[in-house]
Amino acid sequence: MVTRNIDARLERLLAQTAARHSHLCPRQVLGVRLGLAGLRLLDLLGPEEEPFRNPVKRLMTIVETDGCGADGIAVATDCSVGRRTLRVEDYGKLAATLVDTHAGRAVRVWPRPEARALAVARTPDAESDWHAYLLGYQRLAEEELVAYTPVRLRRPLSEILSRPGARAFCARCAEEIMNEREVAGPDGPLCLGCAGSAYYVVEP
Repeated sequence: MVTRNIDARLERLLAQTAARHSHLCPRQVLGVRLGLAGLRLLDLLGPEEEPFRNPVKRLMTIVETDGCGADGIAVATDCSVGRRTLRVEDYGKLAATLVDTHAGRAVRVWPRPEARALAVARTPDAESDWHAYLLGYQRLAEEELVAYTPVRLRRPLSEILSRPGARAFCARCAEEIMNEREVAGPDGPLCLGCAGSAYYVVEP
C-alpha cells in the first residue's frame, strides 16, 4: 500500500479499506477521501487522532454505486447496510450524499472531473496510470480532488428510515414486509415484487 506524504487519519482509513479487499486500489482511495470531505463539510470530523464513530446513527450515507469506492466511503463514515446507515442508489457514479440526521443537513460529494489528469501530472515517476491514480488521489488537496454541493433529500428521512417494528404481510405471497415498503392492493398490502416492481422472475 502506497501512503507516503499523507496524514495519519487517511493512512489509517486506507489500511482499513485495504484489509477488506486484501489490496488498495484508486477507487478505494477516492471513496475514503470523499467520505472524509463530506464529514468535514458537515462539521462532523474531529481531531486527526480520533476516528469518526457513528454509534447513535447520526450520519446516514447514500452511495451512488457499489464496489470498491463504496467500501472506502463506508470505512470513512462508519456507515453500514446492516446498521441501516448506508444505502445504495445505483446511478453508476462514484458519489455520495452524507446526511446529518440531527442537524437536518446534507451534502453530496464526488470527484472533480480533472482529478484523474491532475493525479497523473503530480506523479510523473509512477510506473503506470493506475499507480499514478493510486498515489495521486492520496496526495491531491481536498479542493483539487472533491466537488460538493449542499442538497435536500426528495423523500423525508422519516419515510426513508421508517419506524422500528413496522411490518406487514403481503396479501399475495404472504412474505413479511419491513420498514413500510408495502403498497396498497385491492385485497390488502402487497410487497413491491407482487405489485409489479420485482427485480426477478420466478422460474416455473
